[in-house]
Amino acid sequence: MSSGAPKGENCLVDMDSKAGDMFGAEEAQPTGTGGAGIMAKLWLPKGFSVGMMKEWVDRRRVSIRPWASFVDQRKFSKPRNFGEMCQRVVKNVDTYNSNYTFIFMGLILYCIISSPMLLIALAVFAGAFYIIHLKSLESKLVVLGKELTVPHQMSLAGAVSLPVFWLAGAGAAVFWVLGATLFVIGSHAAFRELEGSDMEELLMEPV
Repeated sequence: MSSGAPKGENCLVDMDSKAGDMFGAEEAQPTGTGGAGIMAKLWLPKGFSVGMMKEWVDRRRVSIRPWASFVDQRKFSKPRNFGEMCQRVVKNVDTYNSNYTFIFMGLILYCIISSPMLLIALAVFAGAFYIIHLKSLESKLVVLGKELTVPHQMSLAGAVSLPVFWLAGAGAAVFWVLGATLFVIGSHAAFRELEGSDMEELLMEPV
């Protein structure tokens, strides 16, 4: 009878130690904070990272030029000739590339928001890609003897959602975004006068 007590104590000690290990393992797992922590729990494809996207946006935000100077009407004038217009376009695209990037993204966002069918098509594409990716994590997807990589999975998701994109008029939306981008950015780059530093660089360049 005396040997039963130590066994019971050992049992309790083992249970406590296992419970402690379980809680310790949960604390050791990085949970993240905010939206990044939620996104980190998703099974994102290799090469796609929330941190990478955030870093890219932060770099663009740092290099962006002040919008007040960007749209200052006093800095706009008609170029004297075709050569000056080409110089302005080249220099302004290099100077305001981050501003132009955000304009391009804004036009894409406007096009998507203003077209409910396009929103549905993008949702179908995202859902198809996510389901295919989850299946590939459970077991390798092999087609014609080749394993489907992330680009192949995106292509397959695009093929599945292609009819919805066609019904949504995605082709017309793409041409509208490209046309509007070329018009807005091209007009600004051609009529925006160069900064003083850019003019000095042009004057110092050998003819």
